[in-house]
Amino acid sequence: MASSLVSSPTSSFLKKIAFHKCKKQVSKKIVSVMAPHQSERKTYTTGSLKTGMTMTEKILARASEKQQLSPGDNVWVNVDILMTHDVCGPGSIGIFKKEFGEKAKANPDYKGVCHVALAQEGHCRPGEVLLGTDSHTCTAGAFGQFATGIGNTDAGFVLGTGKVLLKVPSTLRFVMDGEMPHYLLAKDLILQIIGEISVSGATYKSMEFVGTTVESLNMEERMTLCNMVVEAGGKNGVVPADSTTFKYLEDKTTVPYEPVYSDAQASFLSEYRFDISKLEPLVAKPHSPDNRALARECKDVKIDRVYIGSCTGGKTEDFLAAAKVFLASGKKVKVPTFLVPATQKVWMDIYTLSVPESGGKTCSQIFEEAGCDTPASPSCGACLGGPKDTYARMNEPKVCVSTTNRNFPGRMGHKEGQIYLASPYTAAASALTGYVTDPREFLC
Repeated sequence: MASSLVSSPTSSFLKKIAFHKCKKQVSKKIVSVMAPHQSERKTYTTGSLKTGMTMTEKILARASEKQQLSPGDNVWVNVDILMTHDVCGPGSIGIFKKEFGEKAKANPDYKGVCHVALAQEGHCRPGEVLLGTDSHTCTAGAFGQFATGIGNTDAGFVLGTGKVLLKVPSTLRFVMDGEMPHYLLAKDLILQIIGEISVSGATYKSMEFVGTTVESLNMEERMTLCNMVVEAGGKNGVVPADSTTFKYLEDKTTVPYEPVYSDAQASFLSEYRFDISKLEPLVAKPHSPDNRALARECKDVKIDRVYIGSCTGGKTEDFLAAAKVFLASGKKVKVPTFLVPATQKVWMDIYTLSVPESGGKTCSQIFEEAGCDTPASPSCGACLGGPKDTYARMNEPKVCVSTTNRNFPGRMGHKEGQIYLASPYTAAASALTGYVTDPREFLC
């Protein structure tokens, strides 16, 4: 959604767990941790044996002040961050006001699309629990935290108590290895996964992403990966925090955080392995995110427009990627190409950051030369359809290549519209030809 309200729930309910002898300070902000330990209870005196836990199980164990959790357990979880936005905010705040009182702290400043703004403002931190009144709250799992969407009633309860009741999900592990080809982006990876397991293949499951390919991704690409776990039915997605995570957070937060990692003996419901070096650019054809196809197989599909934006595909790195394709081609687009940055910061980056190997040109200059529409004000735009006057909304049955995350009938407006989900590379390449196009045509 557009602007967002971020709150740290009632402090009296946010008790910190005492980790006896299991902390090692590695910086002023980062504490490496093992499994939560809260007492001197000994396994050899009780007969209890501790089993390994996944990242998600560990985060929820710490947040619920439990030593051990397993899939299916129902626990009260202490919430670190709650996010709501323009659509669900009034309902959530109304419930909070009715049940818990008149006063609430809110940040009224408009930032843009909540999931990207949360990261830019330093609210996404390893090891924490982040909830939001939007299904794509799972985006924040890129930072090694438990992040998932909740409803207005739950959000109102969290605002008043700092807690929520959750069932611990089992975990699917996705191991992606191999050198990432220069013509692929994280959007291709998640479309491959959803196409493999289907839109219901991860229903109420945690999706953990590991492997050398994942480790090579920057933070915004990891956000793309986690953003679309809900399109597979996932409860949450998570990427282990590493040096890339810590560097991103250096100038964004002063709040200490405690990363957790899956135990070597952790139990996963299923494990999927992919050799990404052999993957080709993908699209999801209408009308489902799991309707996977190779971009080159759709080369005869004539399109009417291209849309680059949303929480999935409207980040700074997404626009840099699109600009790279336009720059390499030196051509003008053949269909209307709409650019909708996710946040105010992304909008500024479009006008100020130089595109690598461009001779100092900014994204905005390259977009103008290519004949794209002027970058719009930050918003969700046509990603969720909206009123008929919404910028770039499909008010007629058009065919669109989009960097968004859903292509259900009517999602971007007209119920007969055809939406092909794709990476910014593929979207830009398609804009240049007027057909669904494999970006390798321009990225040598």
